[in-house]
Amino acid sequence: MSHHQHHSCIEACVACAQECEHCGAACLEEADLAALAECIRINRDCAEMCWLAAGFMSRGSPFLNDVCHLCADVCDACASECAAHDHDHCRRCAEACRDCAAECRRMATVTV
Repeated sequence: MSHHQHHSCIEACVACAQECEHCGAACLEEADLAALAECIRINRDCAEMCWLAAGFMSRGSPFLNDVCHLCADVCDACASECAAHDHDHCRRCAEACRDCAAECRRMATVTV
């Protein structure tokens, strides 16, 4: 499969990674930093996972299904954590994570 066939999933992963990067940075600017420590950690993990998944899909790696399944799981966890906070950046991040998880699962089932 060429990377063109993964285009919508790659875009979802890149958008999610960007939202996670932004959310983590924005959390660092909030008043109650201790309450957001887990959110910051999982934002970093999710961003890294999404960048990695986008790379695997871009190169057509034979491991992309496994990576995308894991990416979906990490995105689900990040969405849950972000949804627990009442900041706009957390709400936007949770939405991007849910979208990415759905795209990764859809893509992985199509290419199995």
